[in-house]
Order: sequence, then C-alpha cells, then structure tokens
Amino acid sequence: MQTHTRSPLLASLRAGLALSGLVLAAVVALPARAETLGEVSTVFKLIGPNHKIVVEAYDDPLVEGVTCYVSRAKTGGITGAVGLATDKSDASIACRQVGEIRIKAPLPQQDEVFSERLSILFKRLRIVRVVDVKRQALVYMTYSEKLIEGSPKNSITAVPVGKPIPVK
Repeated sequence: MQTHTRSPLLASLRAGLALSGLVLAAVVALPARAETLGEVSTVFKLIGPNHKIVVEAYDDPLVEGVTCYVSRAKTGGITGAVGLATDKSDASIACRQVGEIRIKAPLPQQDEVFSERLSILFKRLRIVRVVDVKRQALVYMTYSEKLIEGSPKNSITAVPVGKPIPVK
C-alpha cells in the first residue's frame, strides 16, 4: 500500500495560489469607482465642508470608449464631514463616446453598471445601462433610491454605437 505524503512547501504553494485567485476575483468584481473631476460650493458652512455640487466620471466597465459624467449634490457641514449626511436625490447624467467603442462581451438587456452609497444607511446613487438594439444605442439612466422609499428623480442620456450591439 502506497502512502502519499504532502510536502509542507507544496501545501503552502497551493494555499497561496488559492488565496491569490480569491483576491483577483474580488478585485475584478469590485464596482467601478467614480473619478471626481471638480466641485462647486453652493452653501457656505461655518463648521465642516460647504455644501457642493460634484462632477464625477464613470467609465463603463463593459463598454470601452464610453464615460458617464454625473453631477450631484453633496451635503457638507459636520454630518457631511463624518459621512453621516444624506445627500439630495438630485443628479444629472451625460454619457459620451470618448474613444473607439468596444463592447467586451455580450451585454445584458438592462444592467446596473455603477452604484455608490450616498448615506451611511439609506441611499445609493445608481446608474443603469439599457441596450436599445433597434436604434443601436446604449441608454444610461441615473437615479437615487432609499432603502425605505424610492425616489422618482432621475436623469437619462444615450450613446449611439452605430453598429449591432451583442446582447445576452
């Protein structure tokens, strides 16, 4: 009867490979992050940062060559400084072709492509992509929602692709 003895070095190597695979999967699954391009103060606050309107850029993770620009209100003051403020639901979006459009894989008909927390407990800013196959366009909508009650405030934009869009 033959017994297999495992080398501690081989076991450590396998564990390290498994761990690096998990780390890589976690990094790939991370949502896209906003790049802040600028901000404008709208209300002076004596203590803490001012209320602002920020402009952020989001690159579509599945569609190379498309960037969405979002402007939104950001609450200042003491609660804003420590991350406890609830930002207003107002947001505007404009998505544009910023390079050659390359679709990396067939797209879902509708998919949430970005999501960012606007308050510690209740609200998220969401950007959804809808594929308009007939018109060969990508339609992006932004809205914010609360855990308890939804918000009807939204903004929409479209990017013409000019060629068939592969859909899942």
